[in-house]
This record gives sequence, C-alpha cells and structure tokens, in this order.
Amino acid sequence: MPRRRIRVTDDPLRAAFTALRTELEVPSAFPPEALSEAERPPRPGAHVDATDIPLFTIDPPASTDLDQAMHLARRGTGYRLRYAIADVAAFVVPGGSLDAETHRRVMTLYFPDTRVPLHPPVLSEGAASLLPDQVRPAALWTIDLDAEGRTAAAEVHRALVRSRAKLNYEGVQKAIDTGTAEEPLLLLKEIGELREALEVERGGISLRVPEQEIVERDGGYELTYRAGVPADSWNAQISLLTGMAAADLMLAYGAGVLRTLPAAPDGAVGRLRRTALALHIDWPHHMSYAALIRSLDPGVPSHAAFLQECTTLLRGAGYTVFRDGVLPAITTHAAVAAPYAHCTAPLRRLVDRYASEICLAAVAGEAVADWVLAAFDSLPREMSEGGRRAAAVERACVDLVEAAVLKDRVGEVFDGCVVDVDEHRVGVGTVQLESPAVIGRIDGEGLVLGERVRVRVVGADPGQGSGPGASPGGAKVRFAPA
Repeated sequence: MPRRRIRVTDDPLRAAFTALRTELEVPSAFPPEALSEAERPPRPGAHVDATDIPLFTIDPPASTDLDQAMHLARRGTGYRLRYAIADVAAFVVPGGSLDAETHRRVMTLYFPDTRVPLHPPVLSEGAASLLPDQVRPAALWTIDLDAEGRTAAAEVHRALVRSRAKLNYEGVQKAIDTGTAEEPLLLLKEIGELREALEVERGGISLRVPEQEIVERDGGYELTYRAGVPADSWNAQISLLTGMAAADLMLAYGAGVLRTLPAAPDGAVGRLRRTALALHIDWPHHMSYAALIRSLDPGVPSHAAFLQECTTLLRGAGYTVFRDGVLPAITTHAAVAAPYAHCTAPLRRLVDRYASEICLAAVAGEAVADWVLAAFDSLPREMSEGGRRAAAVERACVDLVEAAVLKDRVGEVFDGCVVDVDEHRVGVGTVQLESPAVIGRIDGEGLVLGERVRVRVVGADPGQGSGPGASPGGAKVRFAPA
C-alpha cells in the first residue's frame, strides 16, 4: 500500500473504507491519556551528542513518520555506516496508556483515504520523527564494513542526531544516475551492490513481485503496477544489514526477538519446478532457486506469474523470542539466509522498539529492562495478529479500488495474463490485467499458467459479498474468458 494519503472522490468507496475499518476492528482515535503522554518531552537518557553527523533520510516524498537516517563514508579500504533509528522508547512510558495502546495497534495501517498510526501523529510525525534540521533522540548504529561489504564490527548507542536532508527514492536515483550525487549517496549504490552480491553468495532471496499501488491522478485515483528503482533495493540492503547485525548481537547476548522463517517444506521447490516448466521458464537442474529468482524480469508476464507463485515459500514467517542464553531451534530467516531481526521501523512496528532496547543493553553489557522481558510471552502472538490484520487491510483496500475502477466497465474486454491456477478447483484461476492494474478471479476451462488471455469483466461491485463469512471488504472482481 502507498505510504501516503490520497484523495478519494467516490463517496460510496469512502464509505466502504469506513465500513472496512469497522469490520476489521481497526482502532480509531487514541485515548486521551495516550495523547497526553505522547505530548510529553522525551525522558532524560544517556544520549551522546552526534548532531555533527550529516545524516539524511530516504522515504516517499509525502512521508513524515521517518524512522531511519543514514550517513555513509569510506573507512580505509572499507566503509562506515552510521544509521540512526528513532528512539521511541525515550517517549513511551512502559506500562502507561500509550504503551498499552501501541500493543493494541501493533502496526501502522495504511488505507487509501487515511492511515491509522501506531503512535499519535504528534509523536510519530513530530517529536520522534527524524525530520530534517531537528534534533532527535535515536538509537545510533555504527557498522563498519570491509572492502567486500562484509560486517567487520557493529555497535549501537543512544544519541542525539540531526538529519540534514529529506530525500526520496526517485531523486536519489536521478542524482546517482546523472553523476550529481555527493559521496554518501554514491556510496549507497556502491555498498548496496556489494550487499546484493553477498546476498547472492549466502543464498538469500529478494522477490521482485510487481506491486499494485493506489495513486492519485487528476483529483481521483487509479491502480498501477509499481516497479521500484534500484535505489529502493540499495536502501533496503542497508536496513537488512542492520537487522542482521541486530540479530547477531542478540544471539551473542543470549536474549532477543528474531524474525524467523523456516526452510521451505519438502516438495515446495519441486512444485515450483513444475510451475516453471508450465511457464516455459528454463530452470537447469544445476541452478539454485535463489539464482533463478535473480535471473527473472518482473516485466515479463510469465516471469511475473512465477514470482507470484514464489511468495508461497515465504509463508510461515514469525517472531521468535529467547532469553537466558537458551537459543531457539530456528534462528534464521530462510529468505535472508541468515539470522535477522526487525529493528529499523519503531514508529510503525511495535516489535522494533523492543529489539532496539535489547541491542542497546547487549552493547552496554547491561541486563535487559524488566519491561522488555515482560513482553516476551505475548509479543510474538501480538505481532502475528497485527501482521494478519495489516495484510487483510491491504488486500481488502486493493479489492475495493479494483472493483470501483471496473464497476462501470462490466462487459468490456481486456488483455491479461493468468498468474495463478487453483490446484484444488478445476477451471478457477487468477488473471492480472495489463491495464488497468487489476487482478481478479476467472472461471473458465483450460486455464494455463502464464498464458496471455482476453477476458470479459463479469462482476465488479465494491459492495458485493459483504456479510457473514465474506472476505474483508466484500469486493471482488470477476472475469470470464472473452
């Protein structure tokens, strides 16, 4: 979902979003006590002055809840990354009303007409956000890399920081491509590409599945397929690097919360090999799954269909807590191919506040705070439930907008591609239209995965299907062979 508010001009659709929030029991206003706590200044802490570091942020243009700011520099034959993460724990009192409310919300939720934040905007878009030219408390990571981009040392301390610039992905990419970028931005590309190469080496996987995005256009809205610029991936590698460093710190310390994903079950990769064969994708037996993924182009319909199928291997991700030096049975994330922790988005995700606190304690050689340990029993369940709700919101919102886009075009014919075929129901599948960017169910015999098809819209009602047993939002687009 887009990380910004868009203008929705369709009153029935706006009403459908409101109904969806009610249906999914999405929290509305913050309790007065939580709002009052959010307006308090940060609690005094051992924050060193690091305002001399010329940090910058990279986010979508309209974003104001800025979790991370970075600076990259050369260090001998290697590099030094300074990565500031918003110090949310400096504002949230353990056991207070705001703390309880964040455990109820778990994650920021994004709707086309609004967003439902994890923290009150006065905090997440104000006092705690790493906005430019503002002094902010942060958990400041210093990660040294060797000439190949491998981590040589990592530590984190509380610090006061000041971002110098708020950048966006497209602007960063343009500056790098045109040669006008200063060295810290040029190093983002250099380090990002080194980290991508290391990902290949360890067998990690970054799926480049085409994303549906709701965008503002001429005062209304439409759906597009978004393919990120390379700067998206380089920036993601910095976050990934920090999450891996956090996991290593916690494992060495003997307590922490990891983001884990077990290896794919037996037969899953074999099923994907059959899918590749059906899509006429060449997958030599000597080529690994990870190598194949990196060779695919999401702009090719058959490749996009295969990448969509690959998302099934990412099911089963969860949060694993451990303490007292007793390590869990699974410590790695199969797609990362290494231990990994969520720690870089505390303004928008609950668990990151706890991960930061554990890493700070580990580096300082101190005991983890009691309020952190007290959450261990409930945190994995809370994050799992919050993740399911966020996924339901995202899918339902796209379903609603898809139906709204096509509601007046029932009977029209469009070009598309079969991106999924139901293994359990004959003649049922999923088609992705070329334009508009709509994905819907198709009923028809002889569906072939990856095949280009012409389909007729037979159903597109934003309000259809609501009621007991219906999927959230109740909106589904339906096609039939033309």
